[in-house]
Amino acid sequence: MNWIPLTDLQQIDQIKELSQSKPVVIFKHSTRCSISAMAKSRLDRVAQPEGIDFYYLDLIAYRPVSNRIAEEFKVYHESPQVLLIKKGECSYDESHNGIDMNDILAEAGL
Repeated sequence: MNWIPLTDLQQIDQIKELSQSKPVVIFKHSTRCSISAMAKSRLDRVAQPEGIDFYYLDLIAYRPVSNRIAEEFKVYHESPQVLLIKKGECSYDESHNGIDMNDILAEAGL
């Protein structure tokens, strides 16, 4: 998986803009959580699909970014959590053991 690090608040606006032309995934990861590590490992084992960008947020290191994502996309904060952004809005989110690449791709229409 070719993760794009999400480290700056300005990237949220860039993600919203990018999502106008293609789906974008944000994976919120807690580096202190074994469930989060397992979810990331499951995503890492799948070949990165074409036509979708994957952003990785270390929410321990970048808590303000994580908080802004929850506000901006109107989702309850969880960890681990995956958000699918389409047309500037969160169209799908899932957490913990519910994170599955096939579900993400189905929701993305890929």
